[in-house]
Amino acid sequence: MNNEPDLPPSHDEARRNFLKQSSLLTAVALVPAPVVQAATAELDERVAAAIEKVPLKLEINGKKYKLDVEPRTTLLDLLREQLNLTGTKKGCDYGQCGACTVHVDGQRVNSCLSFAVMHDGKKITTIEGLADGDKLHPMQAAFVKHDGFQCGYCTPGQIMSAVACVREGHADSEAEIREYMSGNICRCGAYTNIVAAIQEVKNGGQKV
Repeated sequence: MNNEPDLPPSHDEARRNFLKQSSLLTAVALVPAPVVQAATAELDERVAAAIEKVPLKLEINGKKYKLDVEPRTTLLDLLREQLNLTGTKKGCDYGQCGACTVHVDGQRVNSCLSFAVMHDGKKITTIEGLADGDKLHPMQAAFVKHDGFQCGYCTPGQIMSAVACVREGHADSEAEIREYMSGNICRCGAYTNIVAAIQEVKNGGQKV
């Protein structure tokens, strides 16, 4: 049995190892970006192909759908990428801004945090489903009247939450509205006008 301690590599060996590693890193760095992107895309496609799709039935804005979706697909991505319902916006994608708010069986949901397969057999309403043809929903009309938007990016989620806020009975005061709309962020700062729009719908007794 050899009890001699392991000796550190000689100077020449250490230098050769260093040069090999440096050459490898240099070669990787010189690979064109399109090649790296293509390889990454191919890997993503292989992973997607390996995931078995799940049958899913949904009623979205009054229309029934039979779909096959990957279990990892969020409700937001299903709506936007597969069904082209792009009114629902992808903001933070972490459930913190409210831009992706939709209604599931009448309850507001952050669709970026919700897997599509969780809602089999349920009724989904997006911003596209609020209006009755060319006739705006009362909340949409109130947002226009009170200028409840500026850039407009957060507006679909704001309106969906506003409708739910009234339905839930949480619009009895300005403070209550602000509390129950706090999950929807407006980076332009149109909060005062948004509150005014919700109050008009609530006080007008309009069906939402």
